[in-house]
Amino acid sequence: MEYLKFCFVFSCCVKFADSVFSTDTPQAPAPIPKDKLLVLTVATQETDGFLRFMQTANYFNYTVKVLGMGEAWKGGDVGRSIGGGQKVRLLKEAMEALADQEDLVVLTVDSYDLIFAGGPEEILRKFQQANHKVLFAAEGIIWPDTRLADKYPSVRSGKRYLNSGGIIGYAPYVSRVVSQWNLHDNDDDQLFYTKIYLDPLQRQTLNMTLDHKCQIFQNLNGAVDEVLLKFGTDRVRVRNTAYDSLPVVVHGNGNTKMYLNYLGNYVPNTWNYDHGCSHCDDDVVDLSELKEYPYVLVGVFIEQPTPFLPEFFQRLLTLDYPKDKLKVFVHNNEVYHEKHIQKFWEANRNVFNTFKVVGPEENLSQGEARNMAMDECRKESTCDYYFSIDADVMLTNRQTLKLLIEQNRKIIGPLVTRHGKLWSNFWGALSLDGYYARSEDFVDIVQRKRMGVWNIPFMAHVYLVKGSVLRNEMKERNVFVLEKLDPDMGFCRNARELTSHREKDSPSPESFHMLRPPKGLFMYITNRHDFGRLISTANYNTSHYNNDLWQIYENPVDWKEKYINENYSRIFTENYLEEPCPDVFWFPVFSETACDEIVEEMEHYGSWSGGRHEDRRIAGGYETVPTDDIHMKQIGFDKEWLHFIREFISPVTLKVFSGYYTKGYAVMNFVVKYTPGRQSYLRPHHDSSTFTINIALNNKDSDFQGGGCRFHRYNCSIESPRKGWSFMHPGRLTHLHEGLPTTNGTRYIAVSFIDP
Repeated sequence: MEYLKFCFVFSCCVKFADSVFSTDTPQAPAPIPKDKLLVLTVATQETDGFLRFMQTANYFNYTVKVLGMGEAWKGGDVGRSIGGGQKVRLLKEAMEALADQEDLVVLTVDSYDLIFAGGPEEILRKFQQANHKVLFAAEGIIWPDTRLADKYPSVRSGKRYLNSGGIIGYAPYVSRVVSQWNLHDNDDDQLFYTKIYLDPLQRQTLNMTLDHKCQIFQNLNGAVDEVLLKFGTDRVRVRNTAYDSLPVVVHGNGNTKMYLNYLGNYVPNTWNYDHGCSHCDDDVVDLSELKEYPYVLVGVFIEQPTPFLPEFFQRLLTLDYPKDKLKVFVHNNEVYHEKHIQKFWEANRNVFNTFKVVGPEENLSQGEARNMAMDECRKESTCDYYFSIDADVMLTNRQTLKLLIEQNRKIIGPLVTRHGKLWSNFWGALSLDGYYARSEDFVDIVQRKRMGVWNIPFMAHVYLVKGSVLRNEMKERNVFVLEKLDPDMGFCRNARELTSHREKDSPSPESFHMLRPPKGLFMYITNRHDFGRLISTANYNTSHYNNDLWQIYENPVDWKEKYINENYSRIFTENYLEEPCPDVFWFPVFSETACDEIVEEMEHYGSWSGGRHEDRRIAGGYETVPTDDIHMKQIGFDKEWLHFIREFISPVTLKVFSGYYTKGYAVMNFVVKYTPGRQSYLRPHHDSSTFTINIALNNKDSDFQGGGCRFHRYNCSIESPRKGWSFMHPGRLTHLHEGLPTTNGTRYIAVSFIDP
């Protein structure tokens, strides 16, 4: 007997030793083949979100079956309240044919607000590692019944609550879950799944769990701060920093759809640092292959006094697009601008297909005017596109309209920015109260360090909308007027959160619940090209005769384009200047427009000094060598003129007087008027300056006869001044000079004694 006990104990010890020291390892289960994964999703319409979902699914070669396409949606307004039961009913019907396929893994996900970040192999591997039959997505916020929170199993780490936007499981088990559905289409799908999961017996019998640490499913609601982009060489991933996981399915549930749109600009391969934009040329329209160009209604909005309006209209005129295909609608809210519009219309009345102006006498609000313009396109079946542009947009790219049409998006705008600033016509994100917030990529997009086509939550100033969108998705005509929102914000919110009203062909009381799911339109901004800029309308004073002259600070680029001679830059690139007398340099600086407007401004002011010695405008009240003039200070232009000297005269000074660095300061800045009847010449004198500029403001022969300047020391005269060109010469000691007589007409010059 003792012997038998010994043998038994010895045998057990040997078996234990074999198990401890054996070199054999347990066999890992074979990977699930990717052809055993089927994705089921419910979508009754091909929304922008659905098309993006399918794009990411196709990128990873998922097998997707879409349920309910074309059906009327009866699942309630799931974006704002409970609902979604229709999804469970459709899934239940689909699973009846799949219930006996034991080796089939079914992944059921939402589609309007969801993207894939990884492929089938990864999702199957992670599902297999979870070692459960059914795995639900998890989130940190309980919905829709907070009273059920205490019934959830506690977790040490991770998300505790079920989310129905993502479920993965073996087909028989998923079928057993959804087969319990016996509710209405507008009942809540998440509440249905929650009650099954919270039943301890069912949770054990069906072997269910939640994806607590976002290995597969990432729900963004309540977790935006945990998520960031991880850029790789082949594609971009979403990384959950709380659990150091790389979720495969990213769901923009709740109010995180705009953040999902931001992620979707990169994930999985939309844009990265190596190849840039991957889908910018998908589904583009080749205008050269069309029989004729599409009709475009151009809505122009002048809602406040706006500088450089004639130049705006000129750029509209020079757009490279057939003018017979352009119908122009102008809303002008400013009496001041009526003269500009009238002048443009008189010169171009027969250029466009139609040209309609709604003026300030109509007393329309900005929102009402924008609704009216958009409705002009909506009600005409021949209107293919609606192009909205505010008067503060300077389109420098003549191809803008063609480039936008070619991108083939429902709503798209060109990036335009304010010169030297980050101010632009789009927002990369919104704050919780619906106003501007800076997205991580905003600066790079504005500065065109990242170029592509970007899904954004807000745009203004300039954008293109397909006419078909206005007649279908946005057929409601009051899109620009929402309480407490300006028209641009109202339009964008209507586009983002677009949900159709109750079905008009369903008179029954329950039709109130028959709302389609939110089918928000995606709005895009493109910065693939340099399109132009925004001008500043702030501080635009219309009390002058030529108000744009004062815009040298607010809008320096447009000021330079309008008022600086087109050959000015050649001074530095081609040495485009002359030296007609020793140390007297002659160069182009003003455009003809600048010369004309300065003269007009002075004549409009009208108080010429008369060339008298007594002059209260200067220190001491006595001018030794007086001229018939008006000082820049008298018309309130002295600060702007000094800025002009620093920006455009000082660089020339450094070039011609090497080693001298001017302060760009002058006390005496004035326009002189020479006429035979008042003052025709100026006697020899020295200027009280280190150097002087003398800019001709009109043309010899056509405007006056005679004139010019003679330098005595060198016996050198310049008798043929060129309009817009400036003399620059030393002021003291060496360059005694006189103004030669004007024999006929009126001669105007602008003079500054610089560095007195």
